[in-house]
Amino acid sequence: MHVLVLVGHPLSGSFTHALAQSYADATRAAGAHVRVLDLATTPFPHDPVSRADLAAHDGTTDHLDPVVAALVAQVREADHLVVLHPQWWGSYPAVLKAFLDRVLLAGIAFRYGTGLLPHRLLRGRTARTFMTMDAPRAWNVLAYRDAAGASLGQATLAFCGYRLVGRTTFPAVRTSTPARRERWLADAARLARRDVARLARTHARRAAAPDALPVP
Repeated sequence: MHVLVLVGHPLSGSFTHALAQSYADATRAAGAHVRVLDLATTPFPHDPVSRADLAAHDGTTDHLDPVVAALVAQVREADHLVVLHPQWWGSYPAVLKAFLDRVLLAGIAFRYGTGLLPHRLLRGRTARTFMTMDAPRAWNVLAYRDAAGASLGQATLAFCGYRLVGRTTFPAVRTSTPARRERWLADAARLARRDVARLARTHARRAAAPDALPVP
């Protein structure tokens, strides 16, 4: 069971990082293989040089920058993807957007056929998102229309075939108390244990029916 924890914050030492660490520790303790990909300490070329950098139509990555190809391999390996990020300007930081643009490529994450809808090439995988924000929860919904959640959860992850098993927001982080933050860290660990249990059931079903389409 492979879990990829993607930290979409450009600065180390954030509360987003603490949530990622809590989730990763609980995942590892529950018996899954976990890799933490911290975009604050993972340099990669943010901007494509040509259209070829945005596609891998035959599914191979030999033509890509080696760093980008390695990131694609990590995403492909993961049965479960966890994305953590702060809310900045109603959305998520540029470093996370750059990662999505460079890694979730045509031919890797999706492929257009003859119809209007894409083939979702990452089907059979699950995803979870965590978002920290200084705004109240109601403001995010009423003023921002949950733009970050819709963009990341629906327009990106679901578009590529991930089944979203949960979206958690942590509102008003700036004014939160240490006790409340500790509860949030415990929540992240609890959700990690739940996700590993779900992955174990999925792997058991795959083993029982190896020719069936894996649906988490």
